[in-house]
Amino acid sequence: MVTGRVQGVFFRDTCRQTAAARGVAGWVRNLADGSVEALFEGEPEAVDALVEWARQGPPAALVEDVRVTEREPRGYADFTVRATGAPDGGG
Repeated sequence: MVTGRVQGVFFRDTCRQTAAARGVAGWVRNLADGSVEALFEGEPEAVDALVEWARQGPPAALVEDVRVTEREPRGYADFTVRATGAPDGGG
């Protein structure tokens, strides 16, 4: 979960591009409360690098907080931008 000024600043598309460049699968989406939720799967070093990227986001973002919760991998094959929704408990 990423909070701050993270919507309307190309956070999701830049996250998708960054994930693809690092070989990370999963998804990212805006939430109705103005935050962004993402799920990252891949090699630990690549996932850690993407989490670190999320702490700053794209140039126009102003990230206030990143909350990380570890879960079992689900086997995503690629990285997608999902539609806006409520927080997803299961990925």
